[in-house]
Amino acid sequence: MRGGRKNGMISRIRTMSEPGTQSLESLPPGGGVSDARLVEAVRRGDHDAFGELVKRYEGRLMSVLLRFVRDRELARDLSQETFIRVYERIEQFDPSRRFGPWLFRIGVNLGLDYMRRRKRRLWPLLFSESRTETPPDPASADPRTRLDLEQEVRFVLEQIPEHYRTVLVLRDLENFSSSEIAAILNRKEATIRWRLAEARTRFEQIWRRRQAERSPEDRIPVPGSGEDEADHVDE
Repeated sequence: MRGGRKNGMISRIRTMSEPGTQSLESLPPGGGVSDARLVEAVRRGDHDAFGELVKRYEGRLMSVLLRFVRDRELARDLSQETFIRVYERIEQFDPSRRFGPWLFRIGVNLGLDYMRRRKRRLWPLLFSESRTETPPDPASADPRTRLDLEQEVRFVLEQIPEHYRTVLVLRDLENFSSSEIAAILNRKEATIRWRLAEARTRFEQIWRRRQAERSPEDRIPVPGSGEDEADHVDE
């Protein structure tokens, strides 16, 4: 895959990424106390320490869960269930490993399990906004362009098999590192890198096929990608 084309595909996916998402490795430690120290305190019965862990991770966990269920109330329920399970299983946590990926493994598994049980596809929820809408700024670009792009990205993501889509969402939407995703999904890092490459390839193939089926005026532009969409679609 040519470098420019690959970067363009990644930019499409990351259009949906929240500005505040970042790797766990860059998250600032709350109160200067490490996760390991807080876990030790929780095991001794310190409820305030667990409250600190909740505050440290609840926002990021909600963001991740919303990628899977696209419903804020449901994501909040799954987030609460995640922290309940974390608390109940805190004695099972291996202190030689990092706490964050362990917590997200529980949360991601809950989200995936829910989707499997309900056999719910994401595309009917594309028009369900999980965040508060703000009135469009007349001076800014047409907001419909971004909305169309986000909806198309979500639709294309749903066409990718779950084990590839999950890696793509965690890496390109939520900005987890490959090592963090490996820990979250309990897979080797090499496997994660391979799945990510395959997921991006499949995303590109589906995207280009769908754009080729559109008339030129209906093709969806990618803000800031620097790509000539017509050239890529018609090759």
